[in-house]
Amino acid sequence: MGFFDRLFGVKEKEQLDKGLEKTKEGFFSKITKAIAGKSQIDDDVLDQLEEALISSDVGVDTTLELIEQIQRRVAKDKYIGTAELNQILQEEMQALLIDSKENILDGFSLPEGKKPFVILVVGVNGVGKTTTIGKLATNFKASGKTVMLGAADTFRAAAVDQLTIWSERVGVPIVKKEMGSDPASVAFDAVNSAIAKGVDILIIDTAGRLHNKAHLMEELSKIKRVIQKVIPDAPHETLLVLDGTTGQNAIEQARHFSTATDVTALAITKLDGTAKGGIVLAIANQFKIPVKFIGVGEKAEDLMLFDKRVFVERLFSIS
Repeated sequence: MGFFDRLFGVKEKEQLDKGLEKTKEGFFSKITKAIAGKSQIDDDVLDQLEEALISSDVGVDTTLELIEQIQRRVAKDKYIGTAELNQILQEEMQALLIDSKENILDGFSLPEGKKPFVILVVGVNGVGKTTTIGKLATNFKASGKTVMLGAADTFRAAAVDQLTIWSERVGVPIVKKEMGSDPASVAFDAVNSAIAKGVDILIIDTAGRLHNKAHLMEELSKIKRVIQKVIPDAPHETLLVLDGTTGQNAIEQARHFSTATDVTALAITKLDGTAKGGIVLAIANQFKIPVKFIGVGEKAEDLMLFDKRVFVERLFSIS
C-alpha cells in the first residue's frame, strides 16, 4: 500500500502539524489574542480576527467573506460567547474550500478507461514543479502504478536534466528531446510511448515561463491539441503548482495560468517554510479550483493529499 492510500492517522497528522508549524504559531496565536478575555464576539474581536486572517495571507476578499459569515452565524445562532468562535471559524473555512469533483487519488483508484491517465503539470520556474512531479511519480509507483514522465519544458536544459534525474531515482521511463525542441512534439511522443508501453499514468512537465501570456496560452493550447489527437479527452488533469512561500504572488500566478489554460487542480508547495499558510484558503476560494496536494517538506511522503477537514483542524490544533 502506497503513501496515497493511507488515511490521516496519527503519523500523518503529526507530519502535517510539523509542516504547518510556522503558520500555526502565527495564525493561532493571533486568533487567541483576538478573543482572549472577551466575553462576547464584538466588533473589536472581529477586527482583530480580520487582521489575523489577512496577515496570514488568507486575502482580503476571502477574509471579508469569512467575517461576514461569522457575523451572520452569530446573529442567527445567538452566540454571545467566544468559546464557539474557533469552531465557527473552522466550519466556515472548510466551507470555502471546495471539494474535488473527481479526486483521482481517492483510494488511488483511477477512472475506468483512462489509461494512460495524463497529468499536465504547469507553473512558473522555481515553485517546485519538477520536484512535485518526482514526488508524484514516487508515490504513484509505490502504490503499484506504472508511471512515465514527459519532459516538455524544452526551454531550459536544467528542466530536462532535473526531470531525468528524478526518472532515474524513481526508476520510471522518461520521454525527452534536446533543448529547444518543440514541446508539443515531446508531449505527442510521450503519449504514444505511454500507450505503446501500457503505462497507467503519464506526467508531462511544461515550460515555467514563456515570453508573455499570449505565448503561454498558445504553447499550452498546442500541447493539449496534440495530446488530444491521440487521446481525445486528455489531459485528464491539469495540475498547477504554486509556491506557498510567495504569498499574494501565488495568486497572480494562479490568475495567469487559469486564464491561459483549464487548470483543474492545485498543488501548493513549501508550506513548511512559511507562516502564511492561509494562502491555501485564498487561492482555492478565489479561483474555485480544488487543492489536491500540499508540500510540507523535502521527502516524497511530504507531498500530502489535501483533506480540507484535516487541514483546517490541524491549523487550529494547539499540539
